[in-house]
Amino acid sequence: MLEIVYQDEHLIAINKPHGLLVHRSVIANDAKEFALQLLRDQVNRRVSPVHRLDRKTGGLLLFAFEKDVEIAMHKQFQEGLVKKKYKAIVRGYSPDSLDIDYALTNDNGVIQEAFTSFITLKKAEVEVPFGKHPTSRYSLVEASPTTGRMHQLRKHFAHIFHPIIGDRKHGCNKQNRFFKEEWEMTTMLLHASELLFTHPVTNEQIHLTAPLQDEFNRIMKLMNWL
Repeated sequence: MLEIVYQDEHLIAINKPHGLLVHRSVIANDAKEFALQLLRDQVNRRVSPVHRLDRKTGGLLLFAFEKDVEIAMHKQFQEGLVKKKYKAIVRGYSPDSLDIDYALTNDNGVIQEAFTSFITLKKAEVEVPFGKHPTSRYSLVEASPTTGRMHQLRKHFAHIFHPIIGDRKHGCNKQNRFFKEEWEMTTMLLHASELLFTHPVTNEQIHLTAPLQDEFNRIMKLMNWL
């Protein structure tokens, strides 16, 4: 059963597990389950996602029941009217706060503006050697992207040399291997934690939150952050 964190007559939001695809994709033929079909069967209603999350990213995923609501929410996301927050664990001691203004190139070769702000919530030095270093350093960050480019947070944190742990495509292979060997962890530690938007039918301000999931919390405990 998917964890439903919000539901009314028009919208429904889940806390998507890490590793679950939103819908069928030709680039992931190995997947047998999809959030779209699972949620549809769970609530016995047609649902449509109004934004996207990477397969490896966990957290808030919003769906609409009706086509007009879906279109209205798409518009809010496209116009940057939805405020989003993510939690991530990254390599090293990240700056206390930073604005990343770094354009990204999409799959069609088009350069797009991309902007992310983040603050560092916690830092940890773990008494486990890594490479030439006697200890290992990590940071917990809260990121607020104001654009929605493909893999934006993953690319932006890699760009500033604080890659997200568990990101195989854009991250640090040595760190990912280290987490797998040391702590049997292969989850990408990126979680969509908050959404703030205007309800397209009632015009109310909706603030959604989703708790961190088990693997993320396990690493938080290893870092003595919980």
